[in-house]
Amino acid sequence: QVQLVESGGGLVQAGGSLRLSCAASGRTFSRNAMAWFRQASGKERDFVAAINWRDGTYYADSVKGRFTISRDNAKNTVWLQMNSLKPEDTAVYHCAADASEMRLFVERGPSNYEYWGQGTQVTVSS
Repeated sequence: QVQLVESGGGLVQAGGSLRLSCAASGRTFSRNAMAWFRQASGKERDFVAAINWRDGTYYADSVKGRFTISRDNAKNTVWLQMNSLKPEDTAVYHCAADASEMRLFVERGPSNYEYWGQGTQVTVSS
């Protein structure tokens, strides 16, 4: 059974930092793009960042320069380092894996990702 499990969320003041982790089990994703999405209360799930199988990284404009996505294939883990957090970053953050392999192009729509974690809450206070 494939599982993605996020951790590292919490409550932080504006300007602070958090590091989210996504641990995969049940299969390896070394040849797959991995991504982070977020969903604020009452809103749609939005693309945050993604990393392809060659470690190319892609970011939403709203987080560019503040967030960094990285991966360790040996640990089957993806991280999202979030710095200079803002109240508008408050959301449930979900890790996702693209079922397609060895693709350099990264999809930004959530419907393109087959595997999802349950999410971790990030709350940024002003």
